[in-house]
Amino acid sequence: MSQQAEEATAGGERLPGVRSPAKGRGDSAGTDTSARRTGLLVTVLLGALAAVPPMSMDMYLPALPEVTRTLGSTATTVQLTLTACLAGMALGQLVVGPMSDRWGRRRPLLAGLLAYVVAAVMCALAPNAEVLIGFRLLQGLAGSAGIVIARAVVRDLYDGLAMARFFSTLLLISSIAPIVAPVIGGQVLHVTDWRGIFLILAAIGVALTVLVWRRLPETLPPERRQSGGVRGALWVMRGLFADRIFTGYLMTNGFTYGALFSYIAASPFVIQDIYGASPQTFSLLFGLNSLGLMAVGQINGKILVGRVRLDKALGCGLAVLALAGVMLLMVTGGVFGEVGTVPLAASLFVMISALGLILPNTNALTLMRTPHAAGSASALVGTSCFVMGAIASSLVSFAGKETAVPMAMIQLGSALAAIASFLGVCRPWRNPAPEKTDH
Repeated sequence: MSQQAEEATAGGERLPGVRSPAKGRGDSAGTDTSARRTGLLVTVLLGALAAVPPMSMDMYLPALPEVTRTLGSTATTVQLTLTACLAGMALGQLVVGPMSDRWGRRRPLLAGLLAYVVAAVMCALAPNAEVLIGFRLLQGLAGSAGIVIARAVVRDLYDGLAMARFFSTLLLISSIAPIVAPVIGGQVLHVTDWRGIFLILAAIGVALTVLVWRRLPETLPPERRQSGGVRGALWVMRGLFADRIFTGYLMTNGFTYGALFSYIAASPFVIQDIYGASPQTFSLLFGLNSLGLMAVGQINGKILVGRVRLDKALGCGLAVLALAGVMLLMVTGGVFGEVGTVPLAASLFVMISALGLILPNTNALTLMRTPHAAGSASALVGTSCFVMGAIASSLVSFAGKETAVPMAMIQLGSALAAIASFLGVCRPWRNPAPEKTDH
């Protein structure tokens, strides 16, 4: 195989849609270039599907204060539109994941994307906060298909260290969404109101539907599909929960998302209403944090994976997350007196950047144990994330928006719970994860 053809693979596994270059006469640079481009397109598409949740929430964040005013509602009620979307994504994955194990990846994904487009349009037309909450729940249910099936496709293709590297690549691509989405949302508010943001989300859903239809082949052949209907799916999930190490990584990942989503739900009000920043400044700070997450994720995938055990990199990320939580609580609690935006922003930057060591490694370590039921395992991973995210964002909402201390307390508590799950349930020193380099 030529060097160019090798570049079209990752971890020894060829991406779907990548054609093998012809051997002997007729082999040409043009054929190899086409293979590389096709593989890259599928990789970017999977990253875009994984970015559906941050697109659905982060583009909307700068508009939360305006939604509160224009709908004549309260901050607590409007923050529930985030909680509803998170809850929908959590519940939807429990349905879509097993469906993809039974019927393949393409059909459930296309159905979910079409429903997402409809829900986004209905959100744009919502007359009050209560109706908006309902359609945000529907949008979350439909949008869950993108992230759960993207993870399942990765598990169809990769194993071991190759899977960890690819998840870091997906993190790079999907992290673009938190960078650009709030910026786009902030700029849209200069031109139109918050309803225009949902119309943009609908247009993104249409584009993803077309790309999946035309460019994403089926990655789960019929002979590898599950059978047995609802009872069979529940039996598979029961078997997954019986695996203590799988459950430990699942809990670690879920509690980490509690820290992330408490930040997502509270930061618009903390940074804009308490610290007096504009929507545009908030968007830039939010994007900077996403850049930190993306950079650390690439350090993990390009430098650490293969040199440092995944468990050790994960433990380091959890330690940094907890230390940043302590610093944030001290800053917001007045230990250093009255401070400006910079110390708060610095603490949040370190905290969110640490996720670049945690998220790709917990995804890889969890799915590494489940080659037989990637869709169901991916559903449980995603559901744990969004259940914890919904709980954390609800706690922040009910705590009010007069102080940033509740956000800091929930983030620190989530970090400590993630560490307890990792050390107490996974026990990595007793059960080192197998890190195969081949599929």
